[in-house]
Amino acid sequence: MAALAVLLLVVAAVEGGAAWSFWPPAAGDEPYCLSWRVMVEANNAKNWPTVPPPCVGYVWRYMAWGQYARDVAGVADQIAAYAAQLAAGDDGLDAWVFDVDDTCLSNLFYYQAKQFGAYDPVAFKKWASKAICPGVPGMAQLFQTLRGRGFRVFILSGRDQQTLASSTAANLAAAGFAGYDRLIMRSAEYRGMSAVVFKSAMRMQLMEEGYRIRGNVGDQWSDLQGDFVGDRVFKVPNPMYFVP
Repeated sequence: MAALAVLLLVVAAVEGGAAWSFWPPAAGDEPYCLSWRVMVEANNAKNWPTVPPPCVGYVWRYMAWGQYARDVAGVADQIAAYAAQLAAGDDGLDAWVFDVDDTCLSNLFYYQAKQFGAYDPVAFKKWASKAICPGVPGMAQLFQTLRGRGFRVFILSGRDQQTLASSTAANLAAAGFAGYDRLIMRSAEYRGMSAVVFKSAMRMQLMEEGYRIRGNVGDQWSDLQGDFVGDRVFKVPNPMYFVP
């Protein structure tokens, strides 16, 4: 009854011409920041350069205090349930594609240290070259589960191949992502291309090699859009940054 009463009050306010404004509070506000995060995950918020200042604390709490880990576990459970319905062919051509940053490897401590500020390619390259990113919770186990079911797994990253290939491979191995079929990174000819265009081109190459992309996992919608995205895509939550 209480919920019905609240709903009736909301309806009455709307019908009475009350103005509902979303953007933004002057200080931290949990309901506002939750709504913003939902818009991010639904891909309704686009091209945002930084986390809104009132939500910096909220994003840290979401990422570090358990809700993020629960949400990632939910995604992993959905992937595992879907994969369990598939039978990898004897030809070895059924494949999955995984992104790297904040899909396999977590950059939380890097972004938290800079208060979730704007992307800095020089600073991020310095961070990534250290090869100290922890794994995203539960994703290495999922990765090994897919391999155990006979799927080929390709790691597709927008990181620069020339400068970050060795450190990325070392970091993946340290985080439990051993045994992938190929680490595909951005070579010089693809610099300057959007993530959607670059990753579409790389997936097209896999398809031309005969692979069937049964699933595609990424933390950015740009990992999951474009051409040859696969039979099904899975979005890992990430309210820290946006990659167009």
